[in-house]
Amino acid sequence: MDLIDAFLDAQWLERGASEHTLAAYRRDLTAWCRVLNDAEESLRAPPPERLVAWFEARSAEGYQLRSNARLLSTLRSFYRWARLTGQVASDPLAGIRLPPVRPGLPNVLDEDEVERLMAAPDTGAPLGLRDRTMLELLYACGLRVSELVGLSVDAVNLRQGVVRVRGKGDKDRLVPLGAEAAHWLERYIDAARPALMQDVTRPALFPGRGDKSMTRQTFWHRIKAHALRAGIATPLSPHTLRHAFATHLLNHGANLRVVQLLLGHSDLSTTQIYTHVAQARLEQLHAEHHPRG
Repeated sequence: MDLIDAFLDAQWLERGASEHTLAAYRRDLTAWCRVLNDAEESLRAPPPERLVAWFEARSAEGYQLRSNARLLSTLRSFYRWARLTGQVASDPLAGIRLPPVRPGLPNVLDEDEVERLMAAPDTGAPLGLRDRTMLELLYACGLRVSELVGLSVDAVNLRQGVVRVRGKGDKDRLVPLGAEAAHWLERYIDAARPALMQDVTRPALFPGRGDKSMTRQTFWHRIKAHALRAGIATPLSPHTLRHAFATHLLNHGANLRVVQLLLGHSDLSTTQIYTHVAQARLEQLHAEHHPRG
């Protein structure tokens, strides 16, 4: 386990890996250690056939190819680091390949559904105004929920119309607010935030209990409640409005590279999934409305 701890420390120090990523790495590597311990084999020099057998067993137990691909990615990162740092003589996984995994298409709200979701909170009450503002900001800026709830007051510049977002790896990016989001944010800061906080000098832009930042889980429950009130049947995820942000931008002609920068993706291939979503939507519209669809 000392070797795993050293790897996790390196990912945090050198790559700025988040706590969520580090926890996932630890789960995967701990599971791999259990397999090797049961076979009385070493983490430093596992036989490649052991991993193949493990993947076959996982598949028989119902694990999907995507899950195995993620697991293999963790092990590759670990053994690449171990080889570069002299912990192992060679990469035991160098010859192992899995079938390619096609990225799944995320569920995306259409523009009418987004409008209905935005209108669901009761903005006459401080909590409703807070929720409306958070939904507007989530959709207008394409934020991850963790980025939204982690915003501080000084991250917002209403005069310039931008918000400074701290994303994965503690990397900052500036994202334009848009007029509608800026309008609701100004209303919220003036009217609702002071009513929701005991100490308005605390930094959290969107407070939960004790004037601390709201948790991701709390906001996710709020989203589901508002979607139910709005009569939205589309399955939701915490990233639903982020997916809608990207897809609607591309549908209206935005450049893929611009969307990548706004989302904070380090790799353009991550953003390209939204071109598939947009294409799927075009095919659906064609089938529904074209005389020969």
